[in-house]
Amino acid sequence: MRIVRFRHNDLTAYGILAGDAIEVLEGTPFGGGIRGHDPVHAASNWDRVPESRTGETLALADVTLLAPVEPPNVIALGLNYRRHAEESNMKIPGHPQMFIKATTSVIGPDAPIVIPKMAPDEVDYEAELCIVMGKIAKDVSEEKALDYVFGYTCGNDVSARDCQLKLDSQWARGKSFDTFCPLGPWIETDLDPDNCDIACRVNGETLQESNTSDMIFDCRQLISFLSQVMTLLPGTVIMTGTPSGVGFARKPPVFLKAGDVVEIEVGGIGVLRNPVTA
Repeated sequence: MRIVRFRHNDLTAYGILAGDAIEVLEGTPFGGGIRGHDPVHAASNWDRVPESRTGETLALADVTLLAPVEPPNVIALGLNYRRHAEESNMKIPGHPQMFIKATTSVIGPDAPIVIPKMAPDEVDYEAELCIVMGKIAKDVSEEKALDYVFGYTCGNDVSARDCQLKLDSQWARGKSFDTFCPLGPWIETDLDPDNCDIACRVNGETLQESNTSDMIFDCRQLISFLSQVMTLLPGTVIMTGTPSGVGFARKPPVFLKAGDVVEIEVGGIGVLRNPVTA
């Protein structure tokens, strides 16, 4: 099942995408909104999505797709692909290396990535498979971790490398500029997350190409680990790391500039496309 979030005239809603048609849903499937549930403390309504259909259908071509979730938190993982750790000249980590991106950095498909005035010179792309949580998860086991997942989407962990690696002693600024977290185009609920082809193209040129099987810590391990750090609320997005081929590690480096178009593709999900503007 593919779940979209969209805008149509004055309506902003979730829907089920079937071909080129969207079945409009009532409320949100992420732990509240449907039937008046509390969005923080209630369990997710992911299993009630079919019964929340309004009966209204819209054409995909007539709507504007938005980020497929409004996450309460965006948690990201660094150095989670073996070849990426190697190209970064970093040791393979012994445990997941987590950081957090500001939720205000989230944008949807076709929305522009804006090069910040403060740090315009070293803006990089990072193709990522993203987990979207469907239930409250706290101290869950690896064996049961995927039971808490709503689905998966494509993400781009856009990064200002000068802020991240040269100017600051931590990553928050370099990772959290507005528009630095494109997500979409939709959530796929039926996917094997640990065997997905993943790629990034800039202006049609493939710069990253790998498979999620190269991840150091798989999705079960990530969810279990993170749930021991913090409560994972419904709608939480976990960015699972990026494969090799990032811009700063290339010789010469490749950084995004106004006029570029970035495409993130994850097998079984689709393509997330965003232009770049000054």
